Amino acid sequence: MINQAIIAIKRISCAAALCISCFFVGGCENDQKTIEEWTKDTVMREEARNIESFMSQEGKMKARLTAPLMYRVSADTQYVEFPRSMHVDFYNDSLGKDTWLDCKYGKYYESYNKVYLRDSVVVITVKGDTLKSPDLWWDQNKGIFYTDKYAEYRSKDQQVQGHKGLQATQDLKTVTFIEPTAVLDVKSNGLTPQ
Repeated sequence: MINQAIIAIKRISCAAALCISCFFVGGCENDQKTIEEWTKDTVMREEARNIESFMSQEGKMKARLTAPLMYRVSADTQYVEFPRSMHVDFYNDSLGKDTWLDCKYGKYYESYNKVYLRDSVVVITVKGDTLKSPDLWWDQNKGIFYTDKYAEYRSKDQQVQGHKGLQATQDLKTVTFIEPTAVLDVKSNGLTPQ
């Protein structure tokens, strides 16, 4: 009789446990909308207008950036975006303006210290040397511009185009083209770059 009572108690306990576990399993279900809200990637964006920013290295001012609109985006990769235009003045060690840059779009990747520039990118030195490209990268650490797209360089003596890109120092004193073509002026004393 005790054995039968023990068996009856075990059966009741098993039945109760089964019923309770059904409630837990049924209660753990979330609707698809709630799951998507909890697991979706979150992108945070800050907005600022009429930007004026100064960049320095080792305590020396190197550049001044102005833009009408800026977004700071916190996502997988943090970046600062200038969607309406961007102007940068570069300064030499004597704080004289050395070069300036204009473009219609810029995107600064903070962790890489690089800026992607596109749409009517123009870099001009105080001597009038001009670099134009539809697409250009600016590496702030190395102080260089580079691209694998079409680019054009003009000075008072030269006009060079690179159909597969270039690399240039920030002050445009050194410009190296990939697959360049140039306009040359033929004079009686030989070839002179134009």
